[in-house]
Amino acid sequence: MPLRKIDVKTLDYIVDTMITTVDQSKDEIFRIGEQCRADHQSLVAELKVIKEQVNKHIDEGDSLEIKTRLARKRLSQVSKNFNNFTESQVREVYENAHALHARLLVSQQSEKQLRLRRDELERQLVALQETIVRAETLVSQVTIVANYLVSDIKEIGEVLEDAKMKQDFGLRIIEAQEEERRRLSREIHDGPAQLLANVLIRSDLAERVHKEQGPEQSLLEIRSLKEMIRSALYDVRRIIYDLRPMALDDLGLIPTLKKYLASTEDYNKNIVIRFVHLGKDKRLSSKYEVALFRLIQEAVQNALKHAQAEQIQVKIEIREDSVFLIIKDNGIGFDLTDRKNDSFGLLGMKERVVILEGEITIDSNPGSGTVITIKIPLLDKE
Repeated sequence: MPLRKIDVKTLDYIVDTMITTVDQSKDEIFRIGEQCRADHQSLVAELKVIKEQVNKHIDEGDSLEIKTRLARKRLSQVSKNFNNFTESQVREVYENAHALHARLLVSQQSEKQLRLRRDELERQLVALQETIVRAETLVSQVTIVANYLVSDIKEIGEVLEDAKMKQDFGLRIIEAQEEERRRLSREIHDGPAQLLANVLIRSDLAERVHKEQGPEQSLLEIRSLKEMIRSALYDVRRIIYDLRPMALDDLGLIPTLKKYLASTEDYNKNIVIRFVHLGKDKRLSSKYEVALFRLIQEAVQNALKHAQAEQIQVKIEIREDSVFLIIKDNGIGFDLTDRKNDSFGLLGMKERVVILEGEITIDSNPGSGTVITIKIPLLDKE
């Protein structure tokens, strides 16, 4: 049976329909995730109130138990010496003991209900958190599918000859981009966004402290507030660097590295970072400057986050036809044979070096620090 000619317009229509459906699904999953986040925040607030009420009922119950025991003891004394008390005195002792016992039962019942509600809220929060994580994962996966449909299958008739190669390459790029976006989103949510929310809460607290305890105590709160703002500002600057350091375009690689490493050392007070530049201080093409900066940035951040290093040395040598990088730290090191140490950071560095047709060597052992050596050939020199 003869093959029919592929109708590219029909294929494009099918792909357009698929893209629309995928985008709608992604939006729906996103809305579900956002609703779960809102419910999660509401339940967290309610749980906080419930826990405070439980503690209050515990204290109240302890106090009522003591009072009830004393009232029963008094009632027992009155019963044994009944003739020594008037009828009104006996009635007063009995009613007091009865009222305290009733209050204790009510308090215990309320405490029981509050505990049940607390446990239920904690279970709901765990379930909501799992749903939020699943929704984030689904949105990420659907985004990868949507991006792939838009970028690599939109004009499917033009890429049929080399489809497998373009598919693999496109997916790798899209996955890396989506992982970077998700990482950046989490960094903003867990870093500056969280700190700014805390700043708002602490500013209200500083107002209250000023009114209740005077200016000296409120000054301490304000100083703490300044430290939080300083930390948030550093995180924002670091995220901007992650996106693309503006100085890289204006000044070039070497000045930007000096500024970045000096700022990093200044913020991390217990770390000494030494920068050594050999060879020519010349501008490279944009793709090399960005890639080299990212490689050094990732290596330094790994040393700061995971190595517990006190000293980091960054050495770069620019030659006519290649660039050499050495990033060395005196941290705790790690076992190269342990698969869990093949983190996304190291994988990203290796992928970037492979794309640039370079070589990377990682030398590390537990307790003896880490040395990363990279050689990048300059294939299109400026």
